[in-house]
Amino acid sequence: MRSILFTILVGLVGAAALHILIILAVPYFTGNDAYTRIADLGEPLRFYPLPNTAASRGGLINDDPGMRVGACAFSVGEAPVRLYAPAGVPFWSVGVFDSSANEVFSMNDRTAVAGALDVVVATPIQLNAIRKALPAALAQSILVEMPVDDGYAVLRTFVPTATMDEAARAFLGNAGCEAIDESTIE
Repeated sequence: MRSILFTILVGLVGAAALHILIILAVPYFTGNDAYTRIADLGEPLRFYPLPNTAASRGGLINDDPGMRVGACAFSVGEAPVRLYAPAGVPFWSVGVFDSSANEVFSMNDRTAVAGALDVVVATPIQLNAIRKALPAALAQSILVEMPVDDGYAVLRTFVPTATMDEAARAFLGNAGCEAIDESTIE
């Protein structure tokens, strides 16, 4: 009987210690999520290329030498956001994530119209407004519903040879992540 009570007491003390440790560790992990790190790269609504070195802003790096990567933080709370980039690289892919790092949407150049990136990310209400009065400029755009206001996009392009590196960097440099003026939609 005494050993059972001792086991229960040790279990309760261990559980209490674990809970205290978790509570004390939460501030350490707060602000280290992907969304916060991407938002810390600079102004929102701009693709920032991620360097291949460990000494980058926000601690984000591109650790694949065969890829070039750009990231853009955005909010659809005030207006929809359009992600775009021209065709012209052997391969690209984009992933749209909410602020909790849940993937909302992804696609690549093989599923895009004419190989170009053209995606509109918006809240359900904003999407309804866009669909009711679809402007000609958004006729070929892929419409993506964002479940929360804040999110980020990660745009990747493949660099099969060193001679393609300049084209990949130009592709990321010409990529856009910008708010859509809602007055042009209504």
